[in-house]
Amino acid sequence: MSAGGIHLQGARTLFYKEVLRFWKVSFQTVAAPVLTAVLYLLIFGHVLEDHVRVYESVRYTSFLVPGLVMMSVLQNSFANSSSSLIQSKITGNLVFLLVTPLSHWAWFFAYVGASMVRGLTVGAGVLLVTVWFAPLSLAEPWWVLIFAALGAAMLGSLGLIAGLWAEKFDQMAAFQNFIIMPMTFLSGVFYSVHSLPGFWQAISHLNPFFYMIDGFRRGFFGVSDVSPWLSLAVVGCSFAVVASVALHLLRTGYKLRH
Repeated sequence: MSAGGIHLQGARTLFYKEVLRFWKVSFQTVAAPVLTAVLYLLIFGHVLEDHVRVYESVRYTSFLVPGLVMMSVLQNSFANSSSSLIQSKITGNLVFLLVTPLSHWAWFFAYVGASMVRGLTVGAGVLLVTVWFAPLSLAEPWWVLIFAALGAAMLGSLGLIAGLWAEKFDQMAAFQNFIIMPMTFLSGVFYSVHSLPGFWQAISHLNPFFYMIDGFRRGFFGVSDVSPWLSLAVVGCSFAVVASVALHLLRTGYKLRH
């Protein structure tokens, strides 16, 4: 078998292993995030339904659903690749991957691909459950697909970086609590950034997570806080940068071979 065939078969096998890893505990990795999103919807929707109106003819509960779906996609895509790597490093079974002839590209596609599967699966689950509470239409469905895929891929890549960098679970928790969570909650999941004071609007426009969620929401309502093409440019460039860093760290074996 040629080297290319070995890499392709190895990447496919590693991808399959990573998908099985989260699917074997799907009650924890899929069902639990769906339940969390539903609780957010019930609480925030009940409290703010009659007090907040972001877009004309769009109920607040309906506005909230796409944000919760995308938040679930992003958080679970990050969690999949980051948790897999840190667990493998701590338990020591990463050595079995290091002795294989897999290229850094094979590692990247397997880990990020599995992260996308988990993130999109959880997002689909959240959408299917929450749509009962707030029926949605698809005004521009292509934006839904584009931003869901790009967001999942970017957070899967970022999870790779975090998993390579972290050496202990508390370091991983710090990365998630001080970087991922603030960027997610300050991205307009629960509100429109136009409702913020000028300073915080400017801060929000520096957050790539805002463009993912705003572009994703555009697909449902046909309106958004910024142009979807601007969102696509920002998210695409952000993914290219994060993916390049992840590939470089994998190629150099950063914190993998000691």
